[in-house]
Amino acid sequence: MKGSLTGEIYTFLLLLLLLAAGMPCSAQDGCYSRLDQDTLTIGNQFIERKFIWNKGNMITYSLSDKKGGKVWFNKLGKPDFYIQAGTATQNGHYEVLVTKEDAIHIATQETIISFSTGALDVKRIYRINAQSASIACETHLKGQLAGIAVGRPANAVDQKNIEFAEDMKVNGAATVLDQLKLEGFHWQVKAVEFFDVTDWNNNLVLENKFIPYRKKGYRGNLLFAHNQEKDAGFFFLKEAPGSSVQLAYGGQDFTTEFGHFAVNGLGLNAADICKNEWRKAYTVVLGVYSGQELNQLQALRSYQKTIRKNEPNRDEMVMMNTWGDRSQDAKVNERFSLLELEAAAKLGITHFQIDDGWQQGKSPNSALAKGSFTNIWTNPNYWKPDTIKYPNGLGPIVKRGKALGIEICLWFNPSIQHDYADWEKDASAMVELYRMYDIRTFKIDGLSIPNKQSEINLTKMFNKVLSETDNQAVFNLDATAGRRGGYHLFTEYGNIFLENRYTDWQNYYPYWTLRNLWQLAKYVPPEKLQIEFLNKWRNADKYGHDLFAPSQYTFGYLFAITMAAQPLAWFEGTVLPKEALELGILINKYKKVQHDFHQGTILPIGEEPSGKSWTGFQSIHKNRGYFIVFRENTLDETDVLETWLPEKVKIQLKPLLGRGKAIIQTTGRKGALKVVLPAINDFVMYSYTILK
Repeated sequence: MKGSLTGEIYTFLLLLLLLAAGMPCSAQDGCYSRLDQDTLTIGNQFIERKFIWNKGNMITYSLSDKKGGKVWFNKLGKPDFYIQAGTATQNGHYEVLVTKEDAIHIATQETIISFSTGALDVKRIYRINAQSASIACETHLKGQLAGIAVGRPANAVDQKNIEFAEDMKVNGAATVLDQLKLEGFHWQVKAVEFFDVTDWNNNLVLENKFIPYRKKGYRGNLLFAHNQEKDAGFFFLKEAPGSSVQLAYGGQDFTTEFGHFAVNGLGLNAADICKNEWRKAYTVVLGVYSGQELNQLQALRSYQKTIRKNEPNRDEMVMMNTWGDRSQDAKVNERFSLLELEAAAKLGITHFQIDDGWQQGKSPNSALAKGSFTNIWTNPNYWKPDTIKYPNGLGPIVKRGKALGIEICLWFNPSIQHDYADWEKDASAMVELYRMYDIRTFKIDGLSIPNKQSEINLTKMFNKVLSETDNQAVFNLDATAGRRGGYHLFTEYGNIFLENRYTDWQNYYPYWTLRNLWQLAKYVPPEKLQIEFLNKWRNADKYGHDLFAPSQYTFGYLFAITMAAQPLAWFEGTVLPKEALELGILINKYKKVQHDFHQGTILPIGEEPSGKSWTGFQSIHKNRGYFIVFRENTLDETDVLETWLPEKVKIQLKPLLGRGKAIIQTTGRKGALKVVLPAINDFVMYSYTILK
């Protein structure tokens, strides 16, 4: 029989035999999934989650941190997923699939659980890989549903005083994507809310620390729960836009009540659910850790780093985009692009991105002719090079870029009408540019995702481009305005263009930019963010005698602010003064360590940037790593910075960039290190090695 089957069918039958025998199915070393009578177990070397089968609508039995030796037992006798009451579960089904490693994704094991409840079909896909102490759960719905419960908890001021156990009950059952009820009362919890729309927001992270008590809802994409007795805990990550942007939002992302923690908000309305097509809710990731905050953050980051491989020749970049000098599309043409490439080469730039204006169609932001994004495809040549500006197409630009070692990138605005109904045409336009010019990096701008269909069609667009470019495409996802993906949705597609800042309007202050990156870096991999530095000589007069004006800093310092992220030169290279081109020495040195620096877990150190702080970043690679330290405008030449190093270990510091001296010293409390920088507004980048 084996000889008559293809390899794939044989593998599938072998998988079924393993399942029937109750044996683990390995996606890779250490990953397993097995259903043994009424118990389903999913795990790897770091984490294990056991479920009571419950006809497919599973109930968590236990959660284990295998490295930390901790086991949590779920005290809740209800299913992890809740969408409607009073309907029996039926048609439970279990299967396991293995997705192979490719240019973007590492190998993953998927445990697929499906069941029906009334007229609604539910599919839950649990994803696990060998590198992370976490399990992600996707929820897909199909069929009919009368309504989805929002269930806002009652306002405490409207509740009566508590004299009897019955008084403690709070009505209002919200839809639940995942939940746990664990033993103990001594939980320290933190909910983290994120804000994009950075043209309007300059405070991007909001932390809410609390001790859970009576039932209450909280906003955010992240919930960290730390048990003080066990010195361990877990996190929930909701892979969705920021709370203020989510679809079908009910006002809360998490509900807590003593040791009961739930994730709310599907991102779907009842009307979004179709009879014959699966519709995906927001994904929830559950991760475990033992220890303190560093262990907690490393557990989160270990998952985030598996979402998209960081390939040095594809994802690392020092990009230049000329839009930051406010010429818009007025200068964009072949001659301008060629001259900009020459300046970019002197600076050490790796990617040159032509923003709005390269294409035949005119956008609403054009300085030459006010165009429109409405009905883009009434002009079939909209996304072809402007024949007047680029009479020879983009070929000469790409050719010169290759000769200089610079990759050409483009700006692109998908056609928004009818919920991105033309997504296939948009994808084909980008694929054609890839095939004709080898252009694979696109800044995706102008997105608006007001409903589920828009999200679905955009996902199809991204996936089509990836499929037809052999996973070589990179998308710079603009987070400056509109309802977009934020920091936790679409992250497998590239990086995030964080903010527009301009000296013309005096809204570029270096410490503001550093502060935004510093705050985000704790919870979002900074190597997935594009961070800008500007021409500090432009509009210097508009800042007057401002102590924190860009002109108060060296050009090298402005670049150094971006090094923990993907640096973005947000200016025209051809108008820089000659002295600015000396930055190329620093950039070329940085590029030699950029990828290794980004491969570590990068976290903020020191004080929050304020313009007068000692601050910076640490990249952690087990017993070695990197520091970037900034001395802002403070009188102290020496400071002691708390780091993520262990206490009382001897480390060796070697200066790589900026100004600093080699040091060997022993860390103090909270990993504290003494750092010296003689000048204000200066920086140093060190490599470090733990000696003992």
